[in-house]
Amino acid sequence: MNYNTKLAGKNVLITAGAQGIGESITKHFIDSGANVAIHYFSSAEKANQLTEYAISKGQKAVAISGDLTNEVDANAMVEKTVEVLGGLDILINNAGSLVARKMLNEMEAEFWHKVMDINLTSMMFVTRAASPYLAKNETSSIVNLASLAGRKGGHPGSLVYSTSKGAILTFTRALSTELGGQGTKVNAVAPGLILGTSFHNTHTTKESAAQTISGIPINRAGNAADVARAVLFLASEYDGFITGATLDINGGVYNM
Repeated sequence: MNYNTKLAGKNVLITAGAQGIGESITKHFIDSGANVAIHYFSSAEKANQLTEYAISKGQKAVAISGDLTNEVDANAMVEKTVEVLGGLDILINNAGSLVARKMLNEMEAEFWHKVMDINLTSMMFVTRAASPYLAKNETSSIVNLASLAGRKGGHPGSLVYSTSKGAILTFTRALSTELGGQGTKVNAVAPGLILGTSFHNTHTTKESAAQTISGIPINRAGNAADVARAVLFLASEYDGFITGATLDINGGVYNM
């Protein structure tokens, strides 16, 4: 089943594309006929499975490991993507993590920089490396993964994570202006409570999830496919008029 025929034959790089939301995004791109480069850090088995799935459908695919907080790894990942796929049309900046919950009074500089590097600096490295290849197309697209935490500030203990995700909203707006002239649209999504992912399995208690759900107007949490469909929509608008925008995916619990 093809989800979005505009994506057929497009070359797509998805960071952290083999687990949680990233896995769903990758699967949706494959089912839409795209060629995929699947970056992973620790999910080698799933990345290889997704690669085999894409190849079985007659599409190009490659799994690429790397620490994207390392500039050399980020550059090498983009180069490998272009080498295998033959070009780059769409970049999905999905990699990120809360790492752990820490309040301001227990915040060490090392931890602050670690989370910022994982969520923000890595995104800059990858986007900087990818931009010249995206510019080779008349139209291309970048979608960044932000978070509802970047809008609201998050729950206690997510200070640095929320700050980094808020910065991604601004990064997206600034980049859309900077890259507009080369034909690259830049947008973001800001997911709310998305259950069934390692992120919330690790960092969100059942009690906290239940409390959050009670305040969601549509009375349910989100799932990875909810986010993937929105990402694919924005990615496919490489020839459209949407850029510098953030699409909130939170069931109506917060909007602006």
